[in-house]
Amino acid sequence: MSGHIYNALIRTHHITSRKKVAKLRQAAANYDTYALLRYGGCPGIMYCQGTESGVKDWVSVVHRLRYKDFQLVKKPAAKELDRKGTAEQHVPYGKVEEAESVKDFGAKMEDMGVWVWWRKGMGYVGDD
Repeated sequence: MSGHIYNALIRTHHITSRKKVAKLRQAAANYDTYALLRYGGCPGIMYCQGTESGVKDWVSVVHRLRYKDFQLVKKPAAKELDRKGTAEQHVPYGKVEEAESVKDFGAKMEDMGVWVWWRKGMGYVGDD
């Protein structure tokens, strides 16, 4: 992936439809984006990263699936790492991964260097 990496964060009521997840997997493959879903109960959380157009297109697919309480809490923008010099972790573009719990999702966000950004998006901390 060349150039800037973009990302976005979406909250929904829940993610339980395997049919919708299949559409998200197809969109990730079509737009060469990486997505992480918090599948199961409340809240549903979706993280996406890739090219600017890929992320925007993937978010549009999510929006068209009409998830309950859809909130684009972090609009597509250039990825900001928590710490300068944090190495960009290799992610499997074109794929969707799932996290069983919010705790697991947060651990993945920390691994990717966007934990502070994620916590702000989820409303856990203010925008100091």
